[in-house]
Amino acid sequence: MAKKVKVKKTLVQQILTKAGINHTGIQINALEGEMPQGYEKSQIFKTLALLGDKTGPIIGILPITEHLSEKKLAKISGNKKVSMIPQKDLEKTTGYIHGANNPVGIRQKHNYPIFIDQSALELEEMIVSAGEVGHSIIINPKDLASFVKAEFADIIEGQ
Repeated sequence: MAKKVKVKKTLVQQILTKAGINHTGIQINALEGEMPQGYEKSQIFKTLALLGDKTGPIIGILPITEHLSEKKLAKISGNKKVSMIPQKDLEKTTGYIHGANNPVGIRQKHNYPIFIDQSALELEEMIVSAGEVGHSIIINPKDLASFVKAEFADIIEGQ
């Protein structure tokens, strides 16, 4: 059996622990296709940063198995149009590089509107980035939404 190594908590995990939000830190790289045992790919959620023509930056969180409907996100966020923030502008907008964007860290620094796809409501646990590439957290979707003041909405393309 492999020796258990004590993993240093990311800032996101420290914030959640301090706030008393139940979560579990794991080391996976969803960008590389790594999967935690006992979880479906549809339980891993990506955090996308977009720019609304009226609101400025907005955050969409949806399963990595799905595509974002920019049209739906624009409508529910009060925009006519939204578009992905270019990778070169991502870190200065959210504070995180591609693959490390996460709702907890973004909420700590910014008051951007955050929308989580409503499919998360069917899950007991979802997996989102913990603020560093290769680090994620397992968390209850309602706990996450409450903590980051997110709304659940249909933001998936083709549904």
